[in-house]
Amino acid sequence: MPKVFQIMADSFWPLLSAGIAFTVPLTILSFAGGLVVGFFTALGRLYGGPVTRTLLRFCVGAYMSETIRAAISSVPKGQWEASFSIGMTWAQALGRTVLPQAARVATPSLANTFISLVKDTSLAAALTVPEMFQAAQQIAAVTYEPLILYAEVALIYLLFSSVLSALQGRLERRLDRSFSPGVAL
Repeated sequence: MPKVFQIMADSFWPLLSAGIAFTVPLTILSFAGGLVVGFFTALGRLYGGPVTRTLLRFCVGAYMSETIRAAISSVPKGQWEASFSIGMTWAQALGRTVLPQAARVATPSLANTFISLVKDTSLAAALTVPEMFQAAQQIAAVTYEPLILYAEVALIYLLFSSVLSALQGRLERRLDRSFSPGVAL
């Protein structure tokens, strides 16, 4: 077996395990934190007073906040009115009527953000977080073949991104079926 393939074969499991053990959890935690900040920022920008709306325009989860704000704004006002007419509170209308419809609109953008975040976790290697890229750096220090190892890491990121893209497509199709005209909610 040529040296290149031997290095790739020997390093595949250590790189993949670093990806599963650190890259995936780091992505999930970062995404969840950003989603929480973005959700509350979006609510503040939509329904807060003028001072709150102005303050929340600076330096806070901009991408997720705007995605969520736009998704909530896309739900017709009549949905709120219908919820209130059957006795729902504002929080019940938001949780039971508006957010499920807004989720359908926000899913593509949020899923793309999540996939980008998977790739951005390689920056954590600069902070000595033992994720995939740092594992590749450590193996390259021994094998003196950084190009091979970084290409392998790129292929693993491609694998992660492809799986997540397929899952995103399935989720979008499922949400499309859930909210098709004539389907009772």
